[in-house]
Amino acid sequence: MTDAHDTQVTVLGLGAMGAAMARTLLAAGHPATVWNRTPHRADDLVAAGARAADTAEHAVTSSPLVIACLFDYDSVYEVLDPVARSLSGRVLVNVTTGSPAQAREMAGWAHDHGITYLDGGMLAVPETIGQPGAAIFYSGAPAAFEQYRPVLDAVADSHYVGDDAGAAALHDLALLAGMYAMFAGFFHGAAMVSTAGVSAKEFAALAGPWLTAMTASLPDLAESIDSGDYTTDVQDLEFTKSAVDLIVRAGRDQHVGAGVLEPVQRIIDAQIADGHGDEVFSRIYEGITHP
Repeated sequence: MTDAHDTQVTVLGLGAMGAAMARTLLAAGHPATVWNRTPHRADDLVAAGARAADTAEHAVTSSPLVIACLFDYDSVYEVLDPVARSLSGRVLVNVTTGSPAQAREMAGWAHDHGITYLDGGMLAVPETIGQPGAAIFYSGAPAAFEQYRPVLDAVADSHYVGDDAGAAALHDLALLAGMYAMFAGFFHGAAMVSTAGVSAKEFAALAGPWLTAMTASLPDLAESIDSGDYTTDVQDLEFTKSAVDLIVRAGRDQHVGAGVLEPVQRIIDAQIADGHGDEVFSRIYEGITHP
């Protein structure tokens, strides 16, 4: 395992996230080389002790560990393709947001050029980098992850999720799916009560504790999914349908669009039509995995 305090690191891309990562690595004692297409973005980091590379090739040859935090995968290829020969024999950690398929494709590109590859999926925003609660999923080369884990842990809690390079992006996007669906539900509810003069701030004070309390049921829902046992003697899909239909109807009565809930409504209806009305709400998982 690499010493946590003296590893040379290069950070490519100094947007808000890349700059936060570089700043955190410097604060943790890692000599950092930084590069950005727009050179002046490195000024504050240089003042904090970083070395600014004048070219991408100079940047990647400065460290055994290279972290790419660029706009998209096209940007990564645009920057790294011309310097792939110089990256050979080094470890590339790509935390640029992309799909599992893009991560796997880049892992193949890296392999073809003799580059050890780790893909990263970030559950963090720039302000949380280096702070408790920030997390990054990693997938790809296991030995590289173990070697550089102390360095990666300085940025955020590191979670290795497998040697399939696409696994980190898959975990990241799956969790974001849950987040966006939750927020959309909150927005829908806020729109409903706004018709009665209730502010979003007032509604948030009610919704926060409620949604937090509801997450306590996630382990039980997960158990029913993993076991395939959706039997219940309490609230079944027929009950859930009546509740969701009522929410949609009430929203329309208040002139609020039902676009957020309509997909859920359709899946529930399809499961009931297939004879699963007496099963628990988590049964809709089957309608999502087998649409």
